[in-house]
Amino acid sequence: MSDRLSVTVSGGVADVRLNRPDKMNALDDPMFEALVATGERLKTEPGLRAVVLSGEGRAFCAGLDTANFARMASGERSGDRLLTVDRTPRGANRAQNAVLVWRDLPVPVIAAVHGVALGGGFQLTLGPDLRFVAPDARLSILEIKWGLVPDMGGVALLRGLLRDDAARELTYSGRMISGEEALTLGLATRVCADPRAEALAFAAEIAGRSPDAVRAAKRLMNLAQDADEAAVLLAESKEQAALIGSPNQKEAVMSALEKRPARFVD
Repeated sequence: MSDRLSVTVSGGVADVRLNRPDKMNALDDPMFEALVATGERLKTEPGLRAVVLSGEGRAFCAGLDTANFARMASGERSGDRLLTVDRTPRGANRAQNAVLVWRDLPVPVIAAVHGVALGGGFQLTLGPDLRFVAPDARLSILEIKWGLVPDMGGVALLRGLLRDDAARELTYSGRMISGEEALTLGLATRVCADPRAEALAFAAEIAGRSPDAVRAAKRLMNLAQDADEAAVLLAESKEQAALIGSPNQKEAVMSALEKRPARFVD
């Protein structure tokens, strides 16, 4: 819990909410710090099975706090620091890690998007595994409006979601798209009247599956983004070999055969 994020864990599901509704959850330094710290903490949360990331108030996230743009224009804030800051082992700076930390969590993460997800707020939707989006939500790779490029991992993450020309069109134009168009393009997983409610329900469904199998599946999906085919095929076999005959795999089989809720152990 912080003044920028609220976190509630129940039934193995972490309900994480951006909590700056008066600013439409705009990203400032404390918000970046809270996103990274919360993601890192949840990596070791006992019994965690899934995460839902959403925003309080009228929006998911309106992007970078406009005060930062004013400081850039005045010369008070320079871009030099982006090249000198410490980076994570995977090469991410703090702002990039605020997005990528959700991809690095060992359990599935679902972004529930309503209102707007603009610029950095749009990039924040890309770190989670899935995006449940309201039909009237407005999304944009808005950095071009401010004379900038997406630099919170957005370019790297878009590769697995959009055709190259579609990614270029949205990035060059800053065009606003609806939740419905996001689904058509592949940027939304589902369009939902109530994204957070559906995301929490889906997270609860995941929480009822074998945590060993879910975590193995996420490792494989993450690996498949960059590894060659031979590496992915070998990883599939290694993960499956570790699962077959394990206590939770046996429980998955027995509970299905006996038509009863499973009792998995973390």
